[in-house]
Amino acid sequence: MAKDIRFFDLNTGAKIPSVGLGTWQSDPGLVAEAVAAAIKVSILCVGYRHIDCAQIYGNEKEIGSLLKNLFEEGVVKREDLWITSKLWNTDHAPEDVPLALDRTLKDLQLDYVDLYLIHWPAPMKKGSAGFKPENLVQPNIPNTWKAMEALYDSGKARTIGVSNFSTKKLSDLLLIARVPPAVNQVECHPSWQQDKLQAFCNSKGVHLSGYSPLGSPGTTWLKSDVLKHQVINMIAEKLGKTPAQVALRWGLQMGHSVLPKSTNETRIKENFDVFGWSIPEDLLAKFSEIQQARLLRGTTFAHETYGAYRSLEELWDGEI
Repeated sequence: MAKDIRFFDLNTGAKIPSVGLGTWQSDPGLVAEAVAAAIKVSILCVGYRHIDCAQIYGNEKEIGSLLKNLFEEGVVKREDLWITSKLWNTDHAPEDVPLALDRTLKDLQLDYVDLYLIHWPAPMKKGSAGFKPENLVQPNIPNTWKAMEALYDSGKARTIGVSNFSTKKLSDLLLIARVPPAVNQVECHPSWQQDKLQAFCNSKGVHLSGYSPLGSPGTTWLKSDVLKHQVINMIAEKLGKTPAQVALRWGLQMGHSVLPKSTNETRIKENFDVFGWSIPEDLLAKFSEIQQARLLRGTTFAHETYGAYRSLEELWDGEI
């Protein structure tokens, strides 16, 4: 009997659902439909229970209205959902951190989030919009983290963590953290397997959560052939699964939660059908043959003059 892997244990004692619905780049008007379809997915009478949000995605109000309706209709209870959101780069100043979470809670119409992440280790000027290099400022992650710890203490953020942190940046944070980050959410898929970071996270009790686990196939400005790779298609054919299901199941078996994004109801259901079966060890070994390349490089956060990082090498501390 294949291990389901429906949850992963965090260092706080909480259990994070292993499959979440990503909402990045979900168009207005479609994101609520996608979240509703995901929560209502009927596989063993349980659908997605993990919704990955962020202030910068610009759709938290829409998601909040939908969640309020689902709670009122009795479709799902708040305590049965895991809601993640993220602190945007313009709100890193310690005094701005609680205000940013309050805005997110107001938009989502919630009293707390289950997980609140520092979205990038690349702060920008307060009130700035867009990604102009002159908006980049020097980070002070220890000060920002202290403000995140206060949110954890308050109960408004039941778990705190980071996103897009390299092994070195996560290591530096762990040295000074009173409350260690529970999660590092990063790009992770068969074509960017993050072996070094995964091993470090495992050694420190930090859960790795993978965004773009399918390689963001719906994104026009990222060239992604993850799901077209012959290894994934060969395994999918052997197991009678879709390439997407194989990519997601690989993630679960590697020990990280996965956050596929879709607004297509059929694909939302397919992406959740990753339980009750597994990839055998001999086929799992084939993933080592896949050439590695980071898709989301964060080029807007590296600049020769502005901000802290003069190059992508510095932003990712060589993990590119």
